[in-house]
Amino acid sequence: MRLKDALANIHKEHADDDLIQLTTTWGEKLDKKNVLQEYPRPQMQRKHFQMLHGEWDYAIVPQSDACSFESQGKILVPFSPEAYLSGVGRQLQPNEYLWYQRVLVFSKEECQRKENKERCILHFDAIDQQAVVYVNGVEVAKHYGGYLPFEVDITEYVSGVSCTLQVRVQDDTDTSYHTRGKQTLKRGGMFYTAQSGIWQSVWYEWVPEKYIKSFKITPDYDNACVKIELDSKVKFDTVQIDLEDKDAQYETMVVSADGRQELVVKFTNDKFKSWSPEEPYLYDFTLKADNDEICSYFAMRSFTIEKDEKGIPRFCLNHRPYFLNGLLDQGYWPDGLMTAPCDEAFIYDIELAKKTGFNMIRKHIKIEPLRWYYHCDRLGMIVWQDMVNGGTTYNMMWACYMPTGIPVLGRVIKDNLYSIFARKSEEGRRLWEEECKETIEHLYNVPSISTWVPFNEAWGQFDAARVAEDVKSQDATRTVDHASGWFDQKAGDFNSVHNYFRKLKVEKDEKRAFVISEYGGYACHIAGHSSVERIFGYKKFDTLEDVSKAYHELYEGQVLPLIEKGLSGVVYTQLSDIEEEVNGLVTYDRKVVKIK
Repeated sequence: MRLKDALANIHKEHADDDLIQLTTTWGEKLDKKNVLQEYPRPQMQRKHFQMLHGEWDYAIVPQSDACSFESQGKILVPFSPEAYLSGVGRQLQPNEYLWYQRVLVFSKEECQRKENKERCILHFDAIDQQAVVYVNGVEVAKHYGGYLPFEVDITEYVSGVSCTLQVRVQDDTDTSYHTRGKQTLKRGGMFYTAQSGIWQSVWYEWVPEKYIKSFKITPDYDNACVKIELDSKVKFDTVQIDLEDKDAQYETMVVSADGRQELVVKFTNDKFKSWSPEEPYLYDFTLKADNDEICSYFAMRSFTIEKDEKGIPRFCLNHRPYFLNGLLDQGYWPDGLMTAPCDEAFIYDIELAKKTGFNMIRKHIKIEPLRWYYHCDRLGMIVWQDMVNGGTTYNMMWACYMPTGIPVLGRVIKDNLYSIFARKSEEGRRLWEEECKETIEHLYNVPSISTWVPFNEAWGQFDAARVAEDVKSQDATRTVDHASGWFDQKAGDFNSVHNYFRKLKVEKDEKRAFVISEYGGYACHIAGHSSVERIFGYKKFDTLEDVSKAYHELYEGQVLPLIEKGLSGVVYTQLSDIEEEVNGLVTYDRKVVKIK
């Protein structure tokens, strides 16, 4: 074990550090009147929508103050007030409210849509953490949870007269058991500047009176078909699907049973195009249900764990062993925090990962906007999706240092000891499980997601074996890494280990595939492209040449020889630098690539 490196990376808070404000090239070119205008849901596109990004009025007030709104300035939505691009630069505290306000003005055409009995649906793709929405002073929606979308029907407020939209936000960050990811009010080391408020798209769209609220796309690779199950709450008289691929030979049928409607697209002669990172083929289609019409896509692929000719469990793509060369990606930006400045920024990160030889991204305890997953789908990048962690204050000795120093402890300790896993609150555990279920529902249709990762290390882990079974019962089409790190409960599809300070090795498991789900973390501080002068990383290097050479020696010298011994995948830490954590493939501002 590299004890010196391990001791050098004991977590410390550095909340008083003044971060050097870095910017990306996309943030520098940002047009405030043209922010993130692409349709937010690529797998459920309709024609008539309106983005509500741009400058809103805002105010940050003590919770003890009256609810009346008095503007303190402008905030650029959808960037959080803590983010440079928002134009605010202020941290919301747990005892404060953040208020947003803007006026909605509907066109004559939109008023006519209302007359034609169409509905106006207002969407919030993510507000951190607790939000109450008002229209003309009337509460119309309330939502808890900072990473998942919600919507509200505002048709009754559509008229030739403007109406006022307000949102009130409160954020506990890490002072409660709510989901928070890597956010902390006292940033430092592996935890980062907390953000709050609206941080994903706000928009509305027009839909028919009877419309498709949701649907589930399930590719059945082995039977050469795909099943599309419509929301059972709405019954349609006519349902039709058309694939845009003119060469595709298929037949469709509509199945109605148990109060649900399901379309089945069957490829004739079992001929279809498979999806893979090397050939990421997507089937675009149009779905019509009575007067509603949406554009979407699916992919034909299969993710399984199967034994190879030597009897070793392997991760398989389309029933063939497929080695996962993964990259940890936390999705942070120096100017937007958890909000990327534009679509091009997403594309840059994914393409950089592919060019460097990675075929998988582990999206680390964060849920991205759906457009990020769309780019993974079309560019060809397998995704391991973490659930967002929560729980009360973590005991880092228990959560990180002890299992790092004495790995065997992580193999024998049960995670029903709720207090030491920061999960004493029964309400907190219940809310996390609800959000876990909602996350799977939200991202179920994404073809590139191969694996759900419920827990990372001991950051709010609890009952992981049961949770893994619950996840499988909800989605049997994907694999599950039930406990990434060390507190293995002998469940899920993977024996999943983090190893930063020891020589890499394989642990044999008769039923599960073996992965090293975090390793590397090689740090290199680049002057002028780092947020602070201090360095956090798992092994430090002084030059770009040294860190790039060390990475390739690690991968070629230790990772590749382990594949034949049973290694099914690895996840290198990480895609980009974040604040003082400078162990990225690229700097925080995305301007210097460190490993080539």
